[in-house]
Amino acid sequence: MIQLVKPAYEELLFRQQLLADAETMSYNKKWGGVIHFPPDRWRDWYEKWVVCPDRRYYRYLYSTEHRAFVGETAFYFDDEFQCHICDIIVKHCCRGQGFGKEGLLLLLNEAKKQGITVIRDNIAIGNPSIALFQRCGFTEAWRTEDFVMMEKQL
Repeated sequence: MIQLVKPAYEELLFRQQLLADAETMSYNKKWGGVIHFPPDRWRDWYEKWVVCPDRRYYRYLYSTEHRAFVGETAFYFDDEFQCHICDIIVKHCCRGQGFGKEGLLLLLNEAKKQGITVIRDNIAIGNPSIALFQRCGFTEAWRTEDFVMMEKQL
């Protein structure tokens, strides 16, 4: 079972490690792969995404079975696309166990509770998570040479 957990500031080490893992971040290779999240950036990031999340939502994916964080999920309003974009990352070693689907469905439920009626995600061409989004009811809205914009009506 997965729970969405609001991280404590001290728990941002998990996010740092998640984003620094090359296998976990392989889907992001076209845009630089791993993402550096040094402690000197934590305070501002935490304030923006967790303490005062204007048009944002961020949670860790916590496995009650493993008693550990297995990923992260979020949604935010994207000014460029003029829509809500969701995001989910599951640790490479935890993929294929249903955590992504369960976490994404919990996130969609939260978005719906907050009054969001349409949510999207731009997923890199060739990323196997496109199938996950389809299993959760997303359809392709449009694509570019770099990504597929998946969409779900809530």
